Amino acid sequence: MNQAIKALPLVLALASSACASGVWAKDNQLTAQEQEAGWQLLFDGNDMSQWRNFKSDGLNKQWQVEDGAMTLTASGGGDILTKKSYDDFELQLQWKIAKKGNSGIFVLVDEKGSAIYSHAPEIQILDNQEHPDNKIDSHLAGSIYDLFAAPSSAHKVAGQWNDVRIRLRDNHLEVWQNGVSTTSIVIGSTTWNALVENSKFATWQGFAQGQGGHIGLQDHGDRVWFKNIKIKEL
Repeated sequence: MNQAIKALPLVLALASSACASGVWAKDNQLTAQEQEAGWQLLFDGNDMSQWRNFKSDGLNKQWQVEDGAMTLTASGGGDILTKKSYDDFELQLQWKIAKKGNSGIFVLVDEKGSAIYSHAPEIQILDNQEHPDNKIDSHLAGSIYDLFAAPSSAHKVAGQWNDVRIRLRDNHLEVWQNGVSTTSIVIGSTTWNALVENSKFATWQGFAQGQGGHIGLQDHGDRVWFKNIKIKEL
């Protein structure tokens, strides 16, 4: 008998045990281990009470909960951010973009500039195959927009869920998408400054200079979905 077939009952038993013990969480929930480690949900699958629009106390009705996901249902919802600000943190989430879609995840968001991206680096969300902004590698999904290109192995096609992990500690920014490291750089270092000087942000005063900030999500006019959003302060 094939060894893989022989092992199947054991695999199923382990899976059943893991589920029963809470090792694997359902969507928008934390496992017991995550709770013990200090993780907190930024979305519970039912409401968006931890989020608001940029420079607003409220949340536009175009942002809704659909099938357990925070969803930008139509253009005009506006960029949104967490009500709470964070210094050093680790963030995990899943995103899905519509065909020809564009969006983004922002870190170090403040509300001193005219737009959510005025001072905030963006982890790009894009349909790499069909969106017209796919000609520059640092504009592809998982990249630090216009600064640092994600490898092609981190990319999935539009309509599929993508796993993103972002870690910021002592200005060291690390990003993983679908298990692939896409960024590891110290904000404010000579390497970072050189990238900024050769980007669209070269003349943007205050860009990425904050010591903390909100987490932001972009309205770029296209349908986008987010779930399993969780954060741990470091």
